[in-house]
Parts: sequence; structure tokens; C-alpha cells
Amino acid sequence: MTDAEKLELLQGTLDLLILKTLRWGPAHGQGIARAIAAQSAGEFRVEHGSLYPALQRLLQQGWIRAEWGASDTNRRARFYRLTAAGRRQLAAEVSRWRRFSAAVARILGADAPG
Repeated sequence: MTDAEKLELLQGTLDLLILKTLRWGPAHGQGIARAIAAQSAGEFRVEHGSLYPALQRLLQQGWIRAEWGASDTNRRARFYRLTAAGRRQLAAEVSRWRRFSAAVARILGADAPG
């Protein structure tokens, strides 16, 4: 797939994907990026320049927390975990995303007037 063919994440979607990824358990930044790529069958690649500001935003909101630990390669890494507030936010975001995508699907499936 060429760069021109790669899908761009819509504004606000990265936060939802990070929260969903952390629903499966704690992960470090690189693990989150890999999980998003894997779950999207490679359609979404999250660059560090987008990932870490999003993680900071989620920390400030209180939706995730972070603690230091050792990665699989025994390197020091910051692990992120979903909080109770983050679980509630995830549920709200999933509901909002489903409404949004259903509305877009209705528009795309509608016959052209005339």
C-alpha cells in the first residue's frame, strides 16, 4: 500500500482507538501503536508524533494512568492503563462513533435525488 492509499485517522478517532486498545489491558506506547495497526489490518499506522500527545491528553483528562515498568525486551517503558473514568468515556465515545458511522452510512446508501 502506498502512502497515498493509507487511511488518515479522523480528528478525535485516535483517542477512541487508544482507549479501546487499553480496554484489553495495560500497554506501553509502542504496544498501543502495534495493536492499532494489527487490529486495523495495517490500515492505521500511528506515528509517535501523534501517539504521545494523545496519551498526554488522555492522562490530563484522567481517562488513563501511567506507571513505569519493563517491556518485553526488558527496557524501561511507561505503561498506560485505563481508569474507571476512561471506561465510561470509552463507552460514550463508542456510542457516539456508532451514531456517526450509521448516519454516514445512511447518506452514502441514499439514492441521489432527482
